[in-house]
Amino acid sequence: MAISITSDFDGGNIEVLSGEGASWDLAIRPDNGSHYYQWFHFRVDGAAGVPLELRLTNAGGSAYTGGWENYRARVSSDHADWLQTETAYADGVLTIRHTPLTDTVWFAYFAPFQSERHRAFVAEIAAKEGVSHTVLGQTLDGRDFDLFTLGTGMKRVWLYARQHPGETMAEWWMEGTIAFLTGDDPVAVKLREAATFYIVPNMNPDGSARGHLRTNAVGTDLNREWAGPTPERSPEILYVLKAMDTSGVDFAIDVHGDEAIPHVFMAGFEGTPSWTEARGALYASYLDRLKARTSDFQTTYGYDIPPPGAANLKVSTNAVAERFNAIAMTLEMPFKDHDDAPDSLRGWSIERSRALGVSCLVALADIIDSLPRK
Repeated sequence: MAISITSDFDGGNIEVLSGEGASWDLAIRPDNGSHYYQWFHFRVDGAAGVPLELRLTNAGGSAYTGGWENYRARVSSDHADWLQTETAYADGVLTIRHTPLTDTVWFAYFAPFQSERHRAFVAEIAAKEGVSHTVLGQTLDGRDFDLFTLGTGMKRVWLYARQHPGETMAEWWMEGTIAFLTGDDPVAVKLREAATFYIVPNMNPDGSARGHLRTNAVGTDLNREWAGPTPERSPEILYVLKAMDTSGVDFAIDVHGDEAIPHVFMAGFEGTPSWTEARGALYASYLDRLKARTSDFQTTYGYDIPPPGAANLKVSTNAVAERFNAIAMTLEMPFKDHDDAPDSLRGWSIERSRALGVSCLVALADIIDSLPRK
């Protein structure tokens, strides 16, 4: 059986340049209408027992070349259980080496979360008692843009994920978060009584299906559109801002993945014009509670904090904090292994993303009563 390589499926991304047998030269396809690329997801058939060498020859021009250092690609024989495999980066080329045990094997930048799973996830959650499902509108490619609402409390909590579609760990986080929040655990019950939750599990369905790293159908980075979204470039942000204007926002987490930093961390709303010490203290309290709840979270490593008044208001966290006087933050998870607690087999994984979602909710329950209701 001749070896073949394809990405002609939902969320797929690779171009075959040349190759036969065990050795192949490949390239990552840029996001449509954009220079960004880094996400890859492809299938190899007919390779059982073959010591594959797959060279991603344009890795040196990718969006975040620092992301390749100490990175290991994910591989799966069943498209469900994703393991790390031997990967090296040198001279602008990312080389993946793997000997499959089965004829069909998948490779990806991180464990994919495909549109079919998203649709099944939406249907499952929408059927739960106490959950309201709303389609806020259609994306540029004509996909539903989904919002869940649940809880009866006065505090208004927004959770939204995957503005950057290649950051699939963000929607795995959502699986764990929503499963817990809709369950019978006393912490979940407390949260639903204290707050009303507004949840967007995937902010970028088009980019997800197209196999993009960072942008929507027309090459727009949604997390740089919050100061002035338009129907032509970023209807997704318009939908969410309109809903936020109706509901108000007291607390918000925007869920992402970071290519280069091998840690879980938060980026807050420091540097926004409306920053106050009181709101900053609430934010710090939440981070302290999250650190106490899970060893997967830390505050030593992360992004530089902007000086007063210098926050970028085009970015979601800063825009939401400023517009609604809210406690807002961006959660970042790694594509690489997690240096605080390495796992040589899976690295940062589906399971740890889901579990982190639960920890984030438990930490929120610790401070929910302290949030001011505006």
